[in-house]
Parts: sequence; structure tokens; C-alpha cells
Amino acid sequence: MKNMSQLRDKLCTVFEELQTGKIDAKDAKELANLAGKVISSVSIELKACEVNKTSHKIAFLLSDK
Repeated sequence: MKNMSQLRDKLCTVFEELQTGKIDAKDAKELANLAGKVISSVSIELKACEVNKTSHKIAFLLSDK
């Protein structure tokens, strides 16, 4: 995943695959867990910018669309 948009698209795909039975709940849960960790790391980066009163573009939040 290069950005949040791609992550969101992938999570939607995982949801559809779970509904259709292409993947099992255990695999979907693990993918969702990993996605949460990625989002948490971006959140930490945003909070660090706020605390340090700095501003920079976070590439992961920029969309390629």
C-alpha cells in the first residue's frame, strides 16, 4: 500500500472476499489488524507534527487519484 486510498480499496476488497467466502474470517481479521497498525503509525506521525509544531506532507495520506 502506497497511500490511504489504496489501503481503503484493499480493505473493501477484503470485505467483499469475506462475504463471498474467498477468504476466511481469520485471514480477514489479520489483514484488518495490520491495516489498523498502519493507520496507527500515521496517527502517531500526525500527533508528532502537532506536538512539535511542524508541518510536512505525509506521503501515505496523499492520494494517487
